[in-house]
Amino acid sequence: MELNKIIQKAKKNNQIAFNNLLHMFWNDVYGFLIKRTHNENDAEDITIETFSKAFEKIETFDEKFKFKTWLITIAKNTHSDSLRKQKTSLSNQTSEEDEERVYWIMDEALSPEDKLITKQNLAELLKDIKKLKPHYQQVINLRYFQELSYNEISKEIKAPVNNVKIKLLRAKKLLAEIILSKK
Repeated sequence: MELNKIIQKAKKNNQIAFNNLLHMFWNDVYGFLIKRTHNENDAEDITIETFSKAFEKIETFDEKFKFKTWLITIAKNTHSDSLRKQKTSLSNQTSEEDEERVYWIMDEALSPEDKLITKQNLAELLKDIKKLKPHYQQVINLRYFQELSYNEISKEIKAPVNNVKIKLLRAKKLLAEIILSKK
């Protein structure tokens, strides 16, 4: 599907379009941030935050510009904000008011990753989940085994709801890749 059509669908709150954009541009944003942070965990956290911000403000994207450039600009600003926060040692927690303004990404349709994950034998699935990084294991466990809502996970891991959604999307994609690599 053409990128502009995917962006238009994302602007209409289409979950599959959000997933497509995340998969299409994750490596570009993550690679950019690895070069800036020299730390995989920081790069991953800032990449998640970047997509969270981008999806929250997708309606402001102007198609006259390149989507990748727009994302990289958000990543650069998010990284700068992160450095500023570290220097001033402010708390990274969000207020209840901020949480109320969170942009909700609809999660109605099962993604291909969801379908693949649900077909797996539980014992095999648990082994595969253990291959993920600990923070991805945690969100998978909280969402699918403890059946917590996005808001409950957000409170549990002390992260904004949008970050929880992006982490879950990424965790599901990585888990699906692990499962497919065994076939």
